[in-house]
Amino acid sequence: EVQLVESGGGTVQPGGSMRLSCAGSGLTIGDYAIAWFRQAPGKEREGISCISSAEGDSMYERSVEGRFVISSDKDKKTVYLQMNSLKPEDTAIYYCNFYPSRPDYWGQGTQVTVAS
Repeated sequence: EVQLVESGGGTVQPGGSMRLSCAGSGLTIGDYAIAWFRQAPGKEREGISCISSAEGDSMYERSVEGRFVISSDKDKKTVYLQMNSLKPEDTAIYYCNFYPSRPDYWGQGTQVTVAS
């Protein structure tokens, strides 16, 4: 069974850092483009970053560019999202999925709260 499971969320102060993990099972994660999405309270889910399957090229939504870094460890079957200089507006549930997203592979997500 193919699964993508998010972890690593928590509470952090503004300006802090956090690393999220997206662990893949039942697939070779390097064969797929993987993206991170987030959904803030009262807002629609949005894509914020993705990494390609072939050469590891990455893309970022404007609000996180320069602060977040996506990476992939194919041996560990995991995609990471390193989040730096976190802001209160980064508070959301973070999800990983394929890119383009596939409806059957939304997981529970991991809550990130940025508050002092």
